[in-house]
Amino acid sequence: MSQISTVPALDEAPGRQSLEPTDFLDSDYPSVVEYAATTCEAAGAHSDRDKAVALFNAVRDGWRYDPYVVSRDVSDYRASAILASESSWCVPKSVLLTALCRAAGIPAGLGFADVRNHLQSSKLEERMGTDLFVFHGYSAIWIDGAWRKASSAFNRELCERFGTKVLEFDGVNDALMHPFDEAGNRHMEYVRYRGDVTDLPLGEILAEFDEVYGAGFAGGSDGVRDQAFGRD
Repeated sequence: MSQISTVPALDEAPGRQSLEPTDFLDSDYPSVVEYAATTCEAAGAHSDRDKAVALFNAVRDGWRYDPYVVSRDVSDYRASAILASESSWCVPKSVLLTALCRAAGIPAGLGFADVRNHLQSSKLEERMGTDLFVFHGYSAIWIDGAWRKASSAFNRELCERFGTKVLEFDGVNDALMHPFDEAGNRHMEYVRYRGDVTDLPLGEILAEFDEVYGAGFAGGSDGVRDQAFGRD
């Protein structure tokens, strides 16, 4: 059951709303259509599974993770605008991956969860006033008769730099944030799933940020810049 009230939940099986473009998921925008097609072609991907994996890898590593780019401008959350950027954070990267999947003819939606980062620094906890990161975003992609969850937030270079595991997606299993890092330390804990939905509930996300972190909070939903993995 979705805990998000402002947009429809994904159906158990994909319907029209998981394939059609929206204002945020503008999967019919020419640059989005072209990027999806060229990425799949370059990977030699023909099945939905192979296409989804290729698109996941492209979004994960093609946009550097940077939660300082959290914006209050609605237009910044359109997939076409995210595509034209150089860096982003979990929610916009999930918007982009979801729109690219729809552009490739694969049903897809957005999912959200509250997570706790056990590598969080005391400095970051003081800044946020909590150890809880609300509305972490991921994509929900329909592959081989089931919804697969895939978080494209952290790019490979950043993971290797901080000693955390690179999140791989095979199109068969969910790809959600790792509970432990490479050294065996606890990393990400999923505290609450908010649900998988057909579109971006931006107003609800920003309102929750204001409530949890204070009005105008400049960080993202899973860390801030060089403290993305909780390092001082």
